[in-house]
Amino acid sequence: MRAVYRLDDRGQAAVEFVGTLPVILVTLALLWQAALIGYTFSLAGNAADKAARAGAVAGAAACGAAAREDLPDAWQSADIACQDDGDLFRVSVDLPVPILFPGAVNFPFTVPADAAAPMEDPS
Repeated sequence: MRAVYRLDDRGQAAVEFVGTLPVILVTLALLWQAALIGYTFSLAGNAADKAARAGAVAGAAACGAAAREDLPDAWQSADIACQDDGDLFRVSVDLPVPILFPGAVNFPFTVPADAAAPMEDPS
């Protein structure tokens, strides 16, 4: 005859895993969101730098196209302001920050980036 243990610990690991699973998932989501915010900062800075360089060489017409050239589709709604400021060509780029999945929903704030390049003489 088999003895029945009232304080049996079978299945304890499964119960502990199910209890910690929400904490693990929330931590992963927060890390992913932090990576998306960092990636958005990187994209904004690169777009501003490329736009400033293109604007300094080819004028304001090339600025917007150069800023959007390397942006992924989810970040194409960027606000780009190009201006000739005497000896400098200045660019301001504001990119939306996605919530967990790029292209779905964005936070109500944007990531700003500014860049300037010296005007180049076309001659």
